[in-house]
Amino acid sequence: MDYVNRFALTDRVAIVPGGAGAIGSAICRALAGAGAQVAVMARTLQQAEAVASEINAAGGEAIGVAADATVESDCEAAVAATVERFGHLDIIVNCIGGGAGKVLHGAEAYPRDAWDWIMELNVRSTVVATQPAVRQMIRQGTGGRVVNISSVRALLGINAGYSAYVAAKGAVESLTRQWATEWARHGINVNGIRPTFVDTPQVAMLLGDPAFRASIVARIPLGRVGGTDDMTGAVVFLCSPAASFITGQTIGLDGGLTSTQ
Repeated sequence: MDYVNRFALTDRVAIVPGGAGAIGSAICRALAGAGAQVAVMARTLQQAEAVASEINAAGGEAIGVAADATVESDCEAAVAATVERFGHLDIIVNCIGGGAGKVLHGAEAYPRDAWDWIMELNVRSTVVATQPAVRQMIRQGTGGRVVNISSVRALLGINAGYSAYVAAKGAVESLTRQWATEWARHGINVNGIRPTFVDTPQVAMLLGDPAFRASIVARIPLGRVGGTDDMTGAVVFLCSPAASFITGQTIGLDGGLTSTQ
């Protein structure tokens, strides 16, 4: 058996909602580096094409597609554009989410507008983007891969007004298990990753505070905050033939944090 090629994504086509973000763009580059053709999906075509151009310049093959991941027609058009360009679709990696530290409210009075925004950003975007992608995979009849991004907050509470965020990420993990159950008969594997703090521009201000950063690092057995490249290996693995018997799972990428709590 050719074990190296079991981890390759040759002839696979992936779409990555949120592919212009720090984590999303790293994942796009990793998928392309493993041999996949990639559709980088972002809210603006300029953002998407910037990442696609970088991949193409490095010898990969990518296109940019503009779509709002909470709008059904946008996501349907993005999938159609991907299939028109590459002929099929095998993988979707959902990289849209976040917002945890932007709307912090006590659980006893969490406002509906903030709650709805977090749910739209983290749950609705995952559902709306995935549905047309999976319908395409089902039509093809050749299986596929779905990878969702959760957070350690799906498992761990925090005394900091995170009610909506922990609920949203818990929902993403529940959907991962449910979809894995429903779509297994189509040969579609559904898994996720569960990061802790990742050093990205989204949290740069927080991590720029030495005391805050030290408090985070002190809780992580490996002694450091994760980087965007720490997210990529597990995603490529879950999309590869080597993970063909893994479904309904969420892999912790947290330096051992959840092993201690």
